[in-house]
Amino acid sequence: MAKLFHHPVDPQSRFIRLVLSEMDVATDLVEEKPWERREAFLHMNPAGVLPVMIDATGLIVPGASPICEYLDEAYGDALGEQRLLPRDARARVETRRLIEWFSIKFYAEVSEYLITEKILKRFLPIGEGGSSPDTAAIRAAKSNVRYHLRYVGYLVRRRNWLAGDRLSYADFVAAAHLSIVDYLGDVPWDEDQAAKEWYARLKSRPSFRPLLAETLRGTPPSATYADLDF
Repeated sequence: MAKLFHHPVDPQSRFIRLVLSEMDVATDLVEEKPWERREAFLHMNPAGVLPVMIDATGLIVPGASPICEYLDEAYGDALGEQRLLPRDARARVETRRLIEWFSIKFYAEVSEYLITEKILKRFLPIGEGGSSPDTAAIRAAKSNVRYHLRYVGYLVRRRNWLAGDRLSYADFVAAAHLSIVDYLGDVPWDEDQAAKEWYARLKSRPSFRPLLAETLRGTPPSATYADLDF
């Protein structure tokens, strides 16, 4: 069985968990705290970031994008019409563009601020990044998420899914990042109905159930986090 080193509040880990579930790849989840910089973990991924997958043969695949490429190569053909990285070159480029948009741009402008300020700073020692939340950073993230939500709405008003007519990696990376922001109650869903309906479709998929069932110690989810009819 494959192993996935992850953390519950890491959006890239959530992304790969959703993908593995969609592909029905049996996986043993191993929670990792990357800030501890365990020597054994750094041997697997010297960059010290999550997620890291070890397949059934022992092959180490570090990072969400390499894991996506590996999974497409290993399982894509067998998935047929359910393949999450499209066969068409144009659609593949668009899917990869949106993976980068959410993994890099959305993370830098929204996810990282909220996760750090609202969750991680509460549990880290003072000398390792723990402190009171930076309210200016939280305000910036809440402002930025509106722009990204409008962009999601713009895309899905013109397409069936984010990258085109079919479900792809792009939908799951976007939903993974939004899910942790939604957990914290900081997604203004009422501001874009198209984006809300798109997220509701994803949230209703069986692959989402484990995420919706999880809670973080000391940080309860928003009132509608697990509500499929939010």
